[in-house]
Amino acid sequence: MVSSSLNHTHHQDMWYVLTGIPGLDDVHIWIAIPICSMYIVAIIGNIFLIFLIMTERNLHEPMYLFLSMLALADILLSTATVPKMLAIFWFHSMNISFGSCVSQMFFIHFIFVAESAILLAMAFDRYVAICHPLRYTTILTSSVTGKIGIAAVVRSFLICFPFIFLVYRLTYCGKNIISHSYCEHMGIARLACDNIKVNIVYGLTVALLSTGLDIVFIITSYAMILCAVFQIPSWSARSKALNTCGSHICVILLFYAPAFFSFFAHRFGAKTIPHHIHILVANLYVVVPPMLNPIIYGVKTKQIQDRVVLFFSPISTCC
Repeated sequence: MVSSSLNHTHHQDMWYVLTGIPGLDDVHIWIAIPICSMYIVAIIGNIFLIFLIMTERNLHEPMYLFLSMLALADILLSTATVPKMLAIFWFHSMNISFGSCVSQMFFIHFIFVAESAILLAMAFDRYVAICHPLRYTTILTSSVTGKIGIAAVVRSFLICFPFIFLVYRLTYCGKNIISHSYCEHMGIARLACDNIKVNIVYGLTVALLSTGLDIVFIITSYAMILCAVFQIPSWSARSKALNTCGSHICVILLFYAPAFFSFFAHRFGAKTIPHHIHILVANLYVVVPPMLNPIIYGVKTKQIQDRVVLFFSPISTCC
């Protein structure tokens, strides 16, 4: 723990204290139980989804390959946050070194931006499948799908890597309490005794020009999809086309709604939104979407349902 009597502190000597959910300290142990349960379900569900897609040849299509990328990102996001969160709630292990905190910050933002790009790729996949069905296999080849995945990772790295420099350039002079369960960019920056205007501007710019633009392109894709769908004369064909998009829309809402609530609450809602509500939503964000995504796709996607039934049918036959 860092002494407040020091004017400046070297980064390698700094330790932070993550408080968990301020104001709900007495119920931390009970909050941790559902979070741990959801984390286990998320890990098992997403690993099984990846295994199913990788082993079943009929699921080696762009839609399912993007889904496997999303599942991997969900595993990484929850694993980067939940173990430390549970250590705080159950074992009061609140200390974290500056280097570990910055690493966690980078991976959280990196995975978030990558997931946003994957959701955009999935929206593009649905646009091509519905608006240009005859050209689907020529536009979204396996090579193009792989390049889109690599581009999502590279873009995310280039956007988020500057966060490390932005927090390392700051001077810190004693404040070491982070009122959160994990490390975020602005949570670290606000502990500095320097001017953090650059950090604020860059954070807002990243939000608007990466995830903000992703949302604009996703909405544009679905607007064109709807125009194409309502030009189909057959009601059954319309219903089938819309049904293929239903699971993706649910996942998009699950991903962006709590993320942007947390983002704007952190910057503009400090006086109107109770701090413990903001932190609780941020905690649930890293486990609820990863847990629900494989369930949503399992329920809404017939091909995955059929593969799950086929996968477990030998077990039921043997029993």
